[in-house]
Amino acid sequence: MSKINESKILIEPWVETDLNLLLSLNTSFVMKYLGGLESYKQIMFRHKHYLDMSRIGTGQMYTIILLPCRTKIGTVGYWDRVWNNKNVYEIGWSILPQFQRKGIATIAVNKAIKKAKNESKHKYIHAFPSVRNIASNKICEKLNFKLNGKCNFEYPIGKFMECHDWRLKIKKNKSS
Repeated sequence: MSKINESKILIEPWVETDLNLLLSLNTSFVMKYLGGLESYKQIMFRHKHYLDMSRIGTGQMYTIILLPCRTKIGTVGYWDRVWNNKNVYEIGWSILPQFQRKGIATIAVNKAIKKAKNESKHKYIHAFPSVRNIASNKICEKLNFKLNGKCNFEYPIGKFMECHDWRLKIKKNKSS
Protein backbone atom coordinates (compact mmCIF):
# COMPACT_ATOMS: atom_id res chain seq x y z
CA MET A 1 0.00 0.00 0.00
CA SER A 2 1.48 3.29 -1.04
CA LYS A 3 1.82 6.26 1.25
CA ILE A 4 -0.14 9.44 0.58
CA ASN A 5 1.64 12.75 0.02
CA GLU A 6 0.95 15.36 2.70
CA SER A 7 -0.29 17.86 0.11
CA LYS A 8 -3.17 15.47 -0.72
CA ILE A 9 -4.59 15.66 2.83
CA LEU A 10 -6.71 18.53 4.16
CA ILE A 11 -8.44 18.94 7.47
CA GLU A 12 -11.52 21.15 7.50
CA PRO A 13 -13.79 22.12 10.40
CA TRP A 14 -16.69 19.79 11.09
CA VAL A 15 -19.97 20.74 9.39
CA GLU A 16 -23.56 19.49 9.45
CA THR A 17 -23.13 17.27 6.38
CA ASP A 18 -20.30 15.35 8.08
CA LEU A 19 -22.90 13.23 9.88
CA ASN A 20 -22.68 10.78 6.96
CA LEU A 21 -18.98 10.29 7.66
CA LEU A 22 -19.70 9.46 11.32
CA LEU A 23 -22.25 6.90 10.20
CA SER A 24 -19.70 5.38 7.80
CA LEU A 25 -17.08 5.16 10.55
CA ASN A 26 -19.44 3.24 12.85
CA THR A 27 -18.22 -0.23 11.89
CA SER A 28 -16.97 -3.00 14.14
CA PHE A 29 -13.52 -2.71 12.51
CA VAL A 30 -13.18 1.06 13.07
CA MET A 31 -14.78 1.01 16.54
CA LYS A 32 -12.82 -2.05 17.72
CA TYR A 33 -10.66 -0.03 20.14
CA LEU A 34 -13.26 2.66 20.86
CA GLY A 35 -15.83 0.76 22.89
CA GLY A 36 -17.66 -0.90 20.00
CA LEU A 37 -20.49 0.13 17.73
CA GLU A 38 -22.60 3.15 18.67
CA SER A 39 -26.36 3.46 18.42
CA TYR A 40 -27.87 6.02 16.06
CA LYS A 41 -28.73 8.15 19.12
CA GLN A 42 -25.10 8.06 20.29
CA ILE A 43 -23.88 9.04 16.81
CA MET A 44 -26.32 11.96 16.70
CA PHE A 45 -25.11 13.10 20.14
CA ARG A 46 -21.47 12.89 18.98
CA HIS A 47 -22.27 14.83 15.80
CA LYS A 48 -23.97 17.62 17.77
CA HIS A 49 -21.05 17.70 20.19
CA TYR A 50 -18.58 18.00 17.30
CA LEU A 51 -20.57 20.90 15.87
CA ASP A 52 -20.80 22.63 19.26
CA MET A 53 -17.13 22.35 20.29
CA SER A 54 -15.77 25.18 18.15
CA ARG A 55 -18.80 27.38 18.79
CA ILE A 56 -18.36 27.21 22.58
CA GLY A 57 -14.55 27.16 22.50
CA THR A 58 -13.88 23.71 23.95
CA GLY A 59 -12.05 22.23 20.97
CA GLN A 60 -12.32 21.57 17.26
CA MET A 61 -13.22 18.53 15.19
CA TYR A 62 -12.11 18.23 11.59
CA THR A 63 -13.01 16.13 8.61
CA ILE A 64 -10.02 14.56 6.90
CA ILE A 65 -10.27 15.12 3.16
CA LEU A 66 -8.32 13.38 0.41
CA LEU A 67 -7.56 15.43 -2.70
CA PRO A 68 -8.10 15.83 -5.60
CA CYS A 69 -11.65 14.44 -5.32
CA ARG A 70 -12.32 15.93 -1.84
CA THR A 71 -13.24 12.51 -0.48
CA LYS A 72 -14.11 12.57 3.23
CA ILE A 73 -12.08 9.74 4.73
CA GLY A 74 -11.88 10.31 8.48
CA THR A 75 -11.94 12.56 11.51
CA VAL A 76 -9.38 14.21 13.73
CA GLY A 77 -9.86 16.68 16.52
CA TYR A 78 -8.86 17.97 19.92
CA TRP A 79 -10.87 19.08 22.92
CA ASP A 80 -10.46 20.36 26.46
CA ARG A 81 -9.95 17.78 29.20
CA VAL A 82 -8.80 17.86 32.80
CA TRP A 83 -6.14 15.20 33.23
CA ASN A 84 -4.25 14.70 36.49
CA ASN A 85 -5.67 18.03 37.72
CA LYS A 86 -4.31 19.93 34.70
CA ASN A 87 -6.15 21.52 31.80
CA VAL A 88 -4.95 19.86 28.61
CA TYR A 89 -6.16 18.99 25.16
CA GLU A 90 -7.05 15.44 24.26
CA ILE A 91 -6.68 14.44 20.60
CA GLY A 92 -8.37 11.63 18.73
CA TRP A 93 -8.75 10.39 15.17
CA SER A 94 -10.47 7.78 13.05
CA ILE A 95 -9.93 6.72 9.43
CA LEU A 96 -12.16 4.69 7.12
CA PRO A 97 -10.64 1.18 6.72
CA GLN A 98 -9.87 1.45 3.00
CA PHE A 99 -7.66 4.52 3.70
CA GLN A 100 -5.74 3.09 6.66
CA ARG A 101 -2.05 2.11 6.55
CA LYS A 102 -1.17 4.89 4.08
CA GLY A 103 0.19 7.50 6.53
CA ILE A 104 -2.99 9.61 6.34
CA ALA A 105 -3.75 9.58 10.07
CA THR A 106 -0.21 10.67 10.93
CA ILE A 107 -0.47 13.60 8.50
CA ALA A 108 -3.93 14.61 9.75
CA VAL A 109 -3.00 14.34 13.43
CA ASN A 110 0.10 16.46 12.81
CA LYS A 111 -2.02 19.11 11.06
CA ALA A 112 -4.48 19.16 13.97
CA ILE A 113 -1.62 19.49 16.47
CA LYS A 114 -0.35 22.54 14.55
CA LYS A 115 -3.80 24.11 14.80
CA ALA A 116 -3.97 23.39 18.54
CA LYS A 117 -0.51 24.95 18.97
CA ASN A 118 -1.68 28.09 17.18
CA GLU A 119 -4.48 28.49 19.73
CA SER A 120 -1.84 28.67 22.47
CA LYS A 121 -4.43 27.54 25.03
CA HIS A 122 -2.93 24.49 26.76
CA LYS A 123 0.63 23.42 27.45
CA TYR A 124 0.05 19.76 26.55
CA ILE A 125 -1.99 17.60 24.22
CA HIS A 126 -2.64 13.97 25.19
CA ALA A 127 -3.67 10.92 23.20
CA PHE A 128 -5.12 7.84 24.89
CA PRO A 129 -5.10 4.93 22.42
CA SER A 130 -5.91 1.45 23.68
CA VAL A 131 -2.77 -0.51 24.54
CA ARG A 132 -3.97 -3.01 21.90
CA ASN A 133 -4.24 -0.37 19.15
CA ILE A 134 -0.76 -0.74 17.68
CA ALA A 135 -1.37 1.63 14.74
CA SER A 136 -2.54 4.57 16.88
CA ASN A 137 0.30 4.06 19.35
CA LYS A 138 2.77 4.13 16.43
CA ILE A 139 1.30 7.46 15.27
CA CYS A 140 1.97 8.95 18.71
CA GLU A 141 5.52 7.63 18.60
CA LYS A 142 6.14 9.02 15.08
CA LEU A 143 4.88 12.46 16.15
CA ASN A 144 7.23 12.58 19.15
CA PHE A 145 4.65 12.21 21.90
CA LYS A 146 6.18 11.08 25.20
CA LEU A 147 4.75 7.85 26.61
CA ASN A 148 3.73 8.50 30.22
CA GLY A 149 2.67 4.91 30.81
CA LYS A 150 -0.57 2.97 31.00
CA CYS A 151 -3.81 4.22 32.50
CA ASN A 152 -7.40 3.12 32.91
CA PHE A 153 -9.42 5.41 30.71
CA GLU A 154 -13.18 5.79 30.60
CA TYR A 155 -14.42 5.66 27.03
CA PRO A 156 -17.17 5.66 26.21
CA ILE A 157 -18.79 6.84 29.43
CA GLY A 158 -19.33 3.87 31.69
CA LYS A 159 -16.68 1.66 30.02
CA PHE A 160 -13.05 1.52 31.09
CA MET A 161 -10.18 0.34 28.96
CA GLU A 162 -6.43 0.10 29.39
CA CYS A 163 -4.76 2.85 27.38
CA HIS A 164 -1.40 4.44 26.88
CA ASP A 165 -1.13 8.04 28.01
CA TRP A 166 0.87 9.87 25.34
CA ARG A 167 1.73 13.54 25.93
CA LEU A 168 3.14 16.22 23.62
CA LYS A 169 4.17 19.69 24.72
CA ILE A 170 2.52 22.27 22.48
CA LYS A 171 3.06 25.49 24.42
CA LYS A 172 6.30 26.90 25.76
CA ASN A 173 5.17 28.93 28.79
CA LYS A 174 4.32 27.50 32.20
CA SER A 175 0.57 28.13 32.28
CA SER A 176 -1.70 25.14 31.81
